Amino acid sequence: MVSLVRNLLNVFTNPVRNLCGNSFSLLNRQTAFNCNAVLPASVVPQRNKNYYTDWRMIRDVKRRKVVKEYAKLRLQINCIRKNTLLPQEVKDIAQKEIEALPTDSCHTKLHWRCILTSRARGRFKKFRMQRIIWRHFADYNQVSGVERAMW
Repeated sequence: MVSLVRNLLNVFTNPVRNLCGNSFSLLNRQTAFNCNAVLPASVVPQRNKNYYTDWRMIRDVKRRKVVKEYAKLRLQINCIRKNTLLPQEVKDIAQKEIEALPTDSCHTKLHWRCILTSRARGRFKKFRMQRIIWRHFADYNQVSGVERAMW
């Protein structure tokens, strides 16, 4: 039965490739914002021995690598699992294969963090930093295009 699922994966490869393109990746999405262009050189974190802020950021980076590695396979198996035309036995096998994948391979485990402090909450999407740090930089005119309201 496992070989049947593998054959079905090969059948579904072309539609998935047409849908996602050859360079399918959840992590390669380019945002319109470049942090280095907004922040002065003194503020941008430099590469050093401890590049990541803390253990949370390291864990998040590891999860992103696992998600990137399993994204295509996970999408193909989910297509089989959610297909209404296939028999229930095949769907059950696909369900077992999804359960056999690493837990961190699911994209819902990813969480966007502040690039400076790795804080998970209160993050401005455009600036990729938390509100507290952003306010501090805005107070001292270190974020271009931002002016704090004062009255």
